[in-house]
Amino acid sequence: LQEMIENEVLKPGDSIPTERELCKVQGVSRMTVNKAIMSLVNEGLIYREQGKGTFVAYPKVNREISPLKSFSDQMEQNGIISRSEILSFKIIKATKKYKIELKMPENETKIIEIKRVRFSDEQPVAIETALLPHYLFDGMTRAMIEDKSLYEIFRKHYGYKLDKAKQTIEPTQLNDYESKLLNQEDSALALIFSQTTYLENEIPIEYTKAIFRSDKYKYQITLK
Repeated sequence: LQEMIENEVLKPGDSIPTERELCKVQGVSRMTVNKAIMSLVNEGLIYREQGKGTFVAYPKVNREISPLKSFSDQMEQNGIISRSEILSFKIIKATKKYKIELKMPENETKIIEIKRVRFSDEQPVAIETALLPHYLFDGMTRAMIEDKSLYEIFRKHYGYKLDKAKQTIEPTQLNDYESKLLNQEDSALALIFSQTTYLENEIPIEYTKAIFRSDKYKYQITLK
């Protein structure tokens, strides 16, 4: 199957033979075929749709880790139409962890919590939670950020110049809620990106946790 995909005998969107057919052709057990299929699913070469079948996946978007770019800019760079759907917009009390992470002054206690689902070419690809220090974003509303890049809002509305970001990447498995939002099977593999973004004066402006589908994205680091 992998050779057929790499040689474009099977193309993106094509359905692959059923497990029963593969058992018959290869002369192996159903368990062996299932393990092989799951291996290809985890690698992102194929994907399953419940009640429909198993299909060849479209090529993963190549996301460069080093430049400080928004999701929207990354998608535009790859020629992909993107959009966001806001799940919630709240002003909440910051926990001790996030007061430290965002280096908030002692008398500041509120943060803006923005939860969004990110789409590329109408496919849900990531669940993102952004936490912003409320004192740096006076007057921000849900309507202001509707289907817009936060980085664009930072620059154009508030005049902030972003300098750098620190990011960590960890593997995870999706829970039931995340699986439904991302149209994935329960316990599918994913990647968690945790990022703190800074202004030039080392003041943290945003802490973001984003869960990306591993079947849609691969990440590239250039070493010099």
